[in-house]
Amino acid sequence: MKGYRSSHVVVTVNGTSLKKAIVAAILGFFLLFAVSGVMTSLKPEYRVTSSSIHEFSKKLSGDSLLFIFGYANAYFTHGFPEEAKAPDFASTLFELTTSLNLDDPRSLIRNEIPGFYHYDGEIIVAGEGVNYANMPFESAPPMEVLLAEREASVVELEEEPKNTPPPTQTTGNMRPVFIYHSHSRESFLPYLKGVTNPNHASHSEVNVTRLGKKLQEELSTHGIGSDLDTTDTALGLQDRGWTYGRSYDITRPIVEEAMAGNQEINYLIDIHRDSRRKEDTTVEINGEQVARLYFVIGKKNPNFEKNQQLADEIHERLEEKYPGLSRGVFAPKAVETRNGLYNQDLSPNSMLLEVGGVDNTFEEMNRTIEIFAEVFSELYWQAEKVDGAPEGEAQ
Repeated sequence: MKGYRSSHVVVTVNGTSLKKAIVAAILGFFLLFAVSGVMTSLKPEYRVTSSSIHEFSKKLSGDSLLFIFGYANAYFTHGFPEEAKAPDFASTLFELTTSLNLDDPRSLIRNEIPGFYHYDGEIIVAGEGVNYANMPFESAPPMEVLLAEREASVVELEEEPKNTPPPTQTTGNMRPVFIYHSHSRESFLPYLKGVTNPNHASHSEVNVTRLGKKLQEELSTHGIGSDLDTTDTALGLQDRGWTYGRSYDITRPIVEEAMAGNQEINYLIDIHRDSRRKEDTTVEINGEQVARLYFVIGKKNPNFEKNQQLADEIHERLEEKYPGLSRGVFAPKAVETRNGLYNQDLSPNSMLLEVGGVDNTFEEMNRTIEIFAEVFSELYWQAEKVDGAPEGEAQ
C-alpha cells in the first residue's frame, strides 16, 4: 500500500497591516480629491497654468531631466561620464518651492533691495576669480546724464607699424562679420576731465566705438572682412523719447538692414564696456596690463543655446592661450529694464562682448581686441574648413 503526503501552503495575513493599507489608500484618495478641489477653486491668477509649468521646467537643466528619465530607463544616462554625479534634487526642490538658492546668498535679498536686478544675473561660465560678489554689471544712466556734454582729452593712439605678413587665407570681398555698439557712448574715466562717477562715464566721441574700429582693423589682418556701424544710439533714444533700456531697439533695425544688404553676414558682435572698476577688469599677461572681457547671453532669444556654445568655445580658447583674460559668460536676468534678447535672436552667431571697464585705457583694451581677433579668427577659419572651404584659398 502506497502512502501519500500532501503539502499545504499556509498564508498568514496580518490584519493590522491590511487595515493600515486600506486606511492609507482611502486617505490618499481623499487627499487627491482635496488638492484637486483646491486647485480648481482658486482664482485664475493663482491657478497652475501652462506658463507657470514652463517657468518651472526652465529651472531644471537638461542633465537633470536626463537623470530623472534615467531612473526609469538607463539608456538616457548612458552617455554620461562615469564621474558624473546626479543633481541634488533636494536643493532644486527647495529652490523651486521657496525661491531661495542655498548656493546664492543674493536670493535672500533680491526682492528687498531696489535696483538689485543689476547683480541678479546668472554666471553660466565663471572666469578666474569671478563669483556672485564681483560679477559684472551694467549701469543705466538717465538720459540727462547720457547726453551731457563733457570735456574729454583727445585720444590719438600712435601704434608702431606692425610687420604683419599678409594672411594666408582671406574672405576676399565678403564681409561675414558685422560690428556695432548698442551703447555707443560708453566711455572711460581716464579720458573724461573732472568725472569720477562711473555712472557718468559717457561721451559722444571718446567711447567704445573706437574699439569697434580696432576690431575691424585686426580682423582684416587675419583675412576676415567686416562691416562697422558707429551710430550714436543716445541721439536715437532722444529723438524717440525712449529710455536707456531701449538702446537695443535702436540698433535692431540697423542690424536688420545690414543683414538684408549683405547676405554674407554670419557673425554679429556688439561691443560694450563694463561698469566695474579696474581691479576686476584688468589682468597682467606677458608683463603687460590687459583689459579683461566677458560675454553676455540673452536667455529670452531662441538662439540662446547656439549663442552660448559660441561664447563658451571662445572663452575656452582664451583660457587655454591667455589664462585670466576672459571673465566668463553671463546671462543677465530679464526684467522690464533689460532687453533679454540683445538682438541675438537675429543670428545664432551673435556676441555681446564687454571689453574692459570704466577705468581701463585704450592701450589695455586694444591689447584685448588683438587677442580676441586672433582667437576668433582661428575659430572662424576652422569652421570654414569644416564647412568645405579649402584651407589657404581665397573665399
